Amino acid sequence: MKKKLASALRESADRIKKGSKYEWGHVGRCNCGHLVQTVCDLSDHEIYNTFGRELTEWSEHANDYCEVTGKPLEMVFDQLSELGFSRRDVLNLERLSDKRVLSALPNGRRFLHRNEREDVVLYMETMASLIEKEIIHSN
Repeated sequence: MKKKLASALRESADRIKKGSKYEWGHVGRCNCGHLVQTVCDLSDHEIYNTFGRELTEWSEHANDYCEVTGKPLEMVFDQLSELGFSRRDVLNLERLSDKRVLSALPNGRRFLHRNEREDVVLYMETMASLIEKEIIHSN
């Protein structure tokens, strides 16, 4: 499943890189919104129409996530979890804050801005590379 996660991160990064709508403050077009588009095969509008009233930021819901309720939003978290993407990963992606990813950034960079298109792309690509390295080393 980790291979699918790496692929989803790369696909999301590529979509953002190619100019897809990106807005950190929009639940369907933010960092996690783009990954959810890929993993759940939803458009930014579908994500907003489904979750916009109950979700202002992915990281807020990641803290309160309940695996028992079965609400549609929990199903999204379940799909992410099936790929090996945890609630902590959601928080880190939204804030671009996973220390492991940051320490692996190229050219000595160690800090990214959470609402910068290029930084989100770099974070997702770096995270995908780390996952791919883990897969190779585990075989």
